Amino acid sequence: MGYDTASKTDPESVVPEEFGGMWFLKEDLESDHLGFSILELEPGGKGKEHDETHTDQEEIYYTVEGTAEIELTDREETVTLEADDLIRLDAEESRQIFNRGDERVKLVLVGAPL
Repeated sequence: MGYDTASKTDPESVVPEEFGGMWFLKEDLESDHLGFSILELEPGGKGKEHDETHTDQEEIYYTVEGTAEIELTDREETVTLEADDLIRLDAEESRQIFNRGDERVKLVLVGAPL
């Protein structure tokens, strides 16, 4: 088939509902090379600190709603993304996503091998 469809809630969230939710959709879309995830964080929520050296993929984060802070932990730098802002991260860039605002944050995360 030339295409596949999926819904955000097809896979189970890997983040407990009280913190928001994170849905990995690569398998549901049967994507061979492109990772696609949706992350929602409640106020005070955070993602895990990580890099992508084990997958050798760069990532792009697109902020759909709210304001997210991306801490670049090795650089001790924080990038703030508001709705419609994006960031591209190299595989070796250590990062952690935070919602320090008063509203839920919704991001689309896309990754592909370099």
